[in-house]
Amino acid sequence: MVRVVAAGHVNWDVTLRVDALPEPDGESRIVSQRRSGGGSAANAAVALAGFDVDTGLVGSVGDDENGLLARRELDEVGVDLDGLRVVEDAETSVKYLVVDGDGEVMVLGNDGANEAVHPADVDADYVERADHVHLTSQRPETAARIAELADEAGVNVSFDPGRRLDERDFSAAIDRTDVLFVNDREALEILEEDATYAESDVDCRVVVVKHGSDGATVHTPDASFDHPGFDVEPVDTTGAGDAFAAGFIAVHLDYPEDYERALEFANACGALAARSEGARTAPSFPEVEAFLGEQF
Repeated sequence: MVRVVAAGHVNWDVTLRVDALPEPDGESRIVSQRRSGGGSAANAAVALAGFDVDTGLVGSVGDDENGLLARRELDEVGVDLDGLRVVEDAETSVKYLVVDGDGEVMVLGNDGANEAVHPADVDADYVERADHVHLTSQRPETAARIAELADEAGVNVSFDPGRRLDERDFSAAIDRTDVLFVNDREALEILEEDATYAESDVDCRVVVVKHGSDGATVHTPDASFDHPGFDVEPVDTTGAGDAFAAGFIAVHLDYPEDYERALEFANACGALAARSEGARTAPSFPEVEAFLGEQF
């Protein structure tokens, strides 16, 4: 039995480090390149497994070589793959991450097989036996189904919808979300201005607003908590948000009311992840503890 189920995209990433992000009709020099697993759900699952949290994954890959490599990576770090669907004669989603010298990222990609999980494909028992479900970007109707199953079973739900929140109607999943992760743009432009989400019951839940290098804020029904983040030199911000969410969840599991502790730990995870290249750079628990000890 897994303690946390992460649900959403499982990709294969090609990271290209360039001297500068190209302008239209421009050209940049590739400094280095690497290939590894990616996708927000997979990244969060790997990070949680690194914190010694038994974690499973609901998502999909193709039956191609990239899918095999992605599954092999996940299996090697201890992520349970019973909920991962392998789609025959399909390509695994590939994301090309173009990263400049300041760690800023531009993403190119295809959907591939990463949204092949439909509501009817979700194993209810797999979701209901968990202690926590973490949703990331995926089919809105699938996210809603997983959130419904978890909510009705009394399982805590977190949701980090990511870049496509303004393009897709995730309101049904948000209605059943206990901890919602958004960035400043999403918080201002979507949650406060879009009527679809304004009608959701988000003001009665915990909302974590990520401010990038400026830390993060947790809003609860009773109070708000701020943490300024940590001053680090970013190398690659890819996956830093997933590391942040995983760190918050890892603490929240055992200390559900200690939001300040969860926020500090999450910010440390995001900062450390941004100091390394690639999406799979979430630190281990001892690394985070050592980093926090250095701050005082």
